[in-house]
Amino acid sequence: KGADLKHMGIATHYTTAQNLTALKGDIEGCDADSVLNTLTKHDLSPPSPFSLKPQDDLIKHCFSASSVLEIISRLEENGTEFAVKLVKSLRKMSPRSLVITHKLLSIAPSKSYEECFVMEFNASQHIWRSGEFGRGVRALLVDKDNVPAWRPSSVEEVTEEMVAEYFTENEQTWKTLIEAQ
Repeated sequence: KGADLKHMGIATHYTTAQNLTALKGDIEGCDADSVLNTLTKHDLSPPSPFSLKPQDDLIKHCFSASSVLEIISRLEENGTEFAVKLVKSLRKMSPRSLVITHKLLSIAPSKSYEECFVMEFNASQHIWRSGEFGRGVRALLVDKDNVPAWRPSSVEEVTEEMVAEYFTENEQTWKTLIEAQ
């Protein structure tokens, strides 16, 4: 929910669906330097309370863990219905992508925006080439069997060596992207 994203500090601005047409029109009519002011003009306080407020302490405790395995372990130790649902959801996701995403989020605060863009671009290119994204698309959209054949099949099987390759720069691809703009 958009309101929850604003409450959590993930989203910087929030507006209602009814206001989107006006916001779109204003953004289309402004230059790049005015976008922030335009967003701020349409920014509203979320109308509803934070839906995850009752689980806020649990979320902060579990997701502050230094690894995906530790996040899952903390959720399993908690054992509440909310925590069990989260573990079930996490276990359906690509194990490798979970670990890569956790690492990206862990590293990002110490990087510049440019470094983050390069790091995320390179990781996305490796993910694409690995076939992991394709396995998810096949399971969800093509065959619709919702049974992706993740490689590896569990978070426990993801090694540091597997993850490290996603953080190697593909400078030629990145330079080509920059030059194309």
